[in-house]
Amino acid sequence: IKERKRHLGDTKHFCPVVLKENFILQPGNTEEAAKYREKIYYFSSAEAKEKFLEHPEEYVAYKEPLKAPPLRICLVGPHGSGKTMCGRQLAEKLNIFHIQFEEVLQEKLLLKTEKKVGPEFEEDSEDEEAAKQELEEFAIQANVKLEEENTKKQLPEVQLTAEEEVIKSSLMENEPLPPEILEVILSEWWLKEPIRSTGFILDGFPRHPEEAQFLGERGFFPDAAVFMQVEDQDIFDRLLPAQIEKWKLKQKKKLERKKLIKDMKAKIRADTIAKRRTELTLERDKKRREVSNFLVQWHNSSSLFSKL
Repeated sequence: IKERKRHLGDTKHFCPVVLKENFILQPGNTEEAAKYREKIYYFSSAEAKEKFLEHPEEYVAYKEPLKAPPLRICLVGPHGSGKTMCGRQLAEKLNIFHIQFEEVLQEKLLLKTEKKVGPEFEEDSEDEEAAKQELEEFAIQANVKLEEENTKKQLPEVQLTAEEEVIKSSLMENEPLPPEILEVILSEWWLKEPIRSTGFILDGFPRHPEEAQFLGERGFFPDAAVFMQVEDQDIFDRLLPAQIEKWKLKQKKKLERKKLIKDMKAKIRADTIAKRRTELTLERDKKRREVSNFLVQWHNSSSLFSKL
């Protein structure tokens, strides 16, 4: 009731300094308040309050109302809840950016790794490499040249920066990112153009309580955080068909490789038999020549003894 009786300034309970300087609606602290032209203003910190008191005219509305910042929404929920689909549609409707947080992290590594990072991708990658290695070994034995898709070599070990290593660990172990890396990534969206003036839907962030706490401590306040909650069966129905298709494709490739290996084994066996036959033929011809030479020499020797 006491708050209602107060005449708040143009920014209501938000800090006018943060709005002016960072274009963010950050709630002010009731203990850091100041009165200007019979109106009460709340500030996010003592430093912000001091800035306002030095030049209040820079932070209040005169000829026209203060411009409100664009819409910023954090969209979170379990994997398969439909965050990305809903986020894209809503962003298109509101004409703001759609940012898929995990995709942003993947893009920071893709130039070097040339593949996505994560437990689900790592398992497939290991299986693929083992199968390709086996196929290549048989191809060498069979003296067969494989198609380009099958002969693609394993990527060399890449050197990641310290920041990239932390991002990779976060994707692999599902760990929160440290503040220094979050600062770099999130500043692009809250403080730099064109996203700063357009707004965005941040899909899949924050993922951990530590990351949510960082938003508040750093002053990156979204206008809303939407949590998508769905039934387990809905997630099952949505994800299972794609997983089945992925499994079918994997099985198809496995059968193709199995057939190719079987054909190469047959070729290796046929080549081995042909090689052994050739060796036996050469050995037989060699023995025949040796016997023939012996008989010739024996005949010559017999003739010599007869003359004597």
